[in-house]
Amino acid sequence: MRYLTPKEEENLKVLTENSISLTLIEPTVTGLKKSIMDATGTVRNYLKNNNFHDYNSQAQGPESKIIIDAIIYESENVTKSKTSLYRPNTKNGDPRIWFTGLTKHTNPNDILAIIGFEGKLHVLNLTRLPIEQLIDSKLVNPVKELIVEINYIENVVSKELLNMLMNLAKEGPILSIVNADTSVGRTLEKALGIDINSSKLPDYKGIELKSFRSNKGNRKNLFAQVPDWELSNFKSSAEILDAFGYWREEDNKLYCTVSAITTNSQGLSLKVNSDINHLIENSVDKRVGDFVVWTLDKLHKRLLEKHKETFWVAADTIYDDGKEYFQYKQVEHTRKPIVSQFDILLDQGVITLDHLIKRNSKGKVVEKGPLFKIKPNSLDLLFPPSNVYSLLV
Repeated sequence: MRYLTPKEEENLKVLTENSISLTLIEPTVTGLKKSIMDATGTVRNYLKNNNFHDYNSQAQGPESKIIIDAIIYESENVTKSKTSLYRPNTKNGDPRIWFTGLTKHTNPNDILAIIGFEGKLHVLNLTRLPIEQLIDSKLVNPVKELIVEINYIENVVSKELLNMLMNLAKEGPILSIVNADTSVGRTLEKALGIDINSSKLPDYKGIELKSFRSNKGNRKNLFAQVPDWELSNFKSSAEILDAFGYWREEDNKLYCTVSAITTNSQGLSLKVNSDINHLIENSVDKRVGDFVVWTLDKLHKRLLEKHKETFWVAADTIYDDGKEYFQYKQVEHTRKPIVSQFDILLDQGVITLDHLIKRNSKGKVVEKGPLFKIKPNSLDLLFPPSNVYSLLV
């Protein structure tokens, strides 16, 4: 795809600021003449990730063509269309996409935004349309109606959860349910009626809840993810513990932070190899060297799964008669992390991982991580601009 013009960049920025998930495509002269466009990798990934279509599972030939309803937008009206998704018998079945009637609404090399919403694909021409003007207009128009509807549906659950948190904060400090570092989050989830479990899915109707004590400058948990054991020289957490663990009284454990910019006291460090898309953990012991691997694709997927939308809830800690209480006071609301930043932040030591491996009294090895964490006050390096709400208003 060609470079975007300043106008197109501004249109894309406005849609991003309005939390619109989209992909871009550029019809060519030949494509418009033949009523055909290549479904590029970004288009294919977008359709798959948004549950519209997976080209990988589609057979070749016209009999396997998939048709999806579409709408093409102009400033003052819309045109109903159909999206054809198929793989021809020729040219190795390279994925194709087309919108009926598109030639009436676009010129060669225009940049089109494709937005998947409510079972339809919505097409906005970023080269032609004055997106910001249409959204800000006092007059009703199709583009504004689409953005408002998407925002309303996107924000229904977040507004519901924010109201629940505000009502909870009004009740005052809440007694911690356990004496542990994790109690700030577990106490909040119980107070909200959320089941406490080890699921990798977000906590509340698609929104992840992350709580922390505001008086501690601790790193924030992003997600847990074990290495790819098939690609790794070590094949289990037990092997990692046996190689690098230590004894504390009667406990055999490995509790440590591993970074790409320093080597820790166990001689461990991380390195990002972008050429092969791997995150590698390494030991200074030359007999061990590189011992476990994560694919960056898997880490990106976990980040997107866990933090499509997240409430980061800050709490003040209050102690009374030896008991800990939490006053939940502020929420930072983030959406859609920028996955390309993840690798950079790993390489810069802003994102690190924690091993939490322990052998219990029965000899069983338990791994609570590895936890990938980000430094405090660094969320804006990984997420687009967030919204911050005070719960005590």
